[in-house]
Formats: sequence, structure tokens, C-alpha cells
Amino acid sequence: MRDRLILAVLLAAAIALPWVATALDQPATTGVATRIACLAIAAVSLNLILGHGGMVSFGHAAYFGLGGYTVGILWEHFRLAEPILGLIPGSNQLLVTLPAAMLVSGIAAAAIGALSLRTSGVQFIMITLAFAQMLFFLFVGLKAYGGDDGLMVRRRNEVPFLDLRDLNQLYWLCLGLLVVWLYFQHRIVRSRFGRVLEGIRQNERRMAALGVPVYPYKLVAFIIAGMGCGMAGALTVNYLRFVSPDLMAWQKSGELMIMVILGGMGTLLGPVVGAAALVGLEYTLGAITEHWQFILGPILLLVVLFARGGIMAIFGVRRG
Repeated sequence: MRDRLILAVLLAAAIALPWVATALDQPATTGVATRIACLAIAAVSLNLILGHGGMVSFGHAAYFGLGGYTVGILWEHFRLAEPILGLIPGSNQLLVTLPAAMLVSGIAAAAIGALSLRTSGVQFIMITLAFAQMLFFLFVGLKAYGGDDGLMVRRRNEVPFLDLRDLNQLYWLCLGLLVVWLYFQHRIVRSRFGRVLEGIRQNERRMAALGVPVYPYKLVAFIIAGMGCGMAGALTVNYLRFVSPDLMAWQKSGELMIMVILGGMGTLLGPVVGAAALVGLEYTLGAITEHWQFILGPILLLVVLFARGGIMAIFGVRRG
């Protein structure tokens, strides 16, 4: 009951944030919170394979970028009234572009995971990084969609009964999808599938010796994580109204990994707290000096060294 009460209070505070920001004459806060919500969805999806499955993917941002480019490309072909490859019509409807982004990212995760998961350790890290960089340079070379300069999405996608041009409504949409994704992952982790995934993280050889088909479990988790990250990328592009290859660069993968580790791997809200902490530190330190990364580095080291379970461990919340 105590945990549910805390979650209810936090959710109520998150819902009320735009009104509070307007009352305090700080409307930019809503934009920062929207960015945090989008990144939190991506970090939560990474936590499924990193915190619960023990799979250190250094190319997770590839699905983030693919989800974003799906929205951008569909918008561009809708604007030009030209079907993609003469077959697939463009769209500016979120109920079309968001599932499409998740589908494209899921297919990419299935293809990459089918090959990458046949390895482990450092080899797995390097292969996921290599695939992500391949996709990065592929979109850098796609001049039809802006190449290195990226692609403008002049209008946010449309949703029935919502006006996403209103930043408050976009924030509430992102927050609602974050809550849904958290609940979905909570159910996965508490299910038999999640228990097997935890067993694989702890001792993969023992699980294989018990007769558990390890590879299919890891691949399904990898695909789910990719789809969640694709959804986050689609929402991010709707917020920024711009997509570029930088969304799938290896630096973005590093940021997502830092969010998970900073907040607390294997915890439900750890990635959300990590996303809020990292973005908050970026804005706070950036207002002090342009060399804010020089200050951020030691802060992250202190958290990793003295709070082994991340920020959540400081509040007594640990893995499981």
C-alpha cells in the first residue's frame, strides 16, 4: 500500500506539472519534462535487456533513430503526396505512424538480435555497436531524406480528440504512454518469461542445462526492447519536429545506458529517475558553464562508486 501510494503521488505530480509550470511562469519546464518522458521510455526498454536480461547492447539507439525516421519519412511522403516506393502511402496520423515506428524497429531488432545473440560478452557489445553504426551511416547517405542535415517534420502528427501542437497535450500523451510501457514491462518481469530472463542474466549456462531454450527468450526480449525504443524515437521526433542520424549515433546509446545505470538497473522506476537526473543535470550544469560534461563526469563516477544500485539504491530500492 505504501508503494502504491508513493506511485500515485508521483503520477499526480507529473500530471499537474504543466499547470504548475504555467503558474510559476516557467513554460519551458513542460518541454524538458516531455523530453524526459520520451527518453525514459527508451531507457525503460533498454532496462529490460540490460537490467533483467544481462545483455549489454551498445547499439540500442539504432531503434530510437529508426522510430524517429519512420515518422519523418511517412510525414515527408504525406506532404509530397507520393507513396513510398509507389506502394505505401504517407501519413500524418499518430495512430498510424506510432505503430509503424514500433513495427520497423521491431523488425530491425529481430534481424540484428538474430545475429548478435549468437555471441556474448565483448563480441555482443561490438556487434550491436557495429550494426548501429551501419544504420547511422546509411541514413547519413540518404540524401532524399536530408542526409547528414536531417529532415524537418513541419507539423506534429494528428491524434483524434487531441491537439499535439499544444505542448501540454503532447506531454500528457508521452506521460500516458510511459505509464503504459512501465506497466507492460512490470507485467513482463513478474511473469514466467521475466523469471526465465532473470535466470539467464544470473547464469545462462545453468538455465541451458535445465533445458530452457535460452536463445528464443533473449531474442523476444530484444525485440520488445527495440519496439519500445522505436516508440520513444517516434514521440521524440513529434516533440522536436526534426529527425537526423544523430538520434542513432553511438553517443545516444551511451546516454541511454547511463540513464539505466544511474537510476538503477533492474528496478521499475530506475530508468525514469536516471533519465530525469541526466537531463536535469545537463540543463542545470549547462546554465553554469559550457564545459558541463567536465562536471557531469565526476558526478556519475561518484554515483557508480558509492551507490552501487544507482539513485534508487539511495532510497532503499534495489533490483527485484
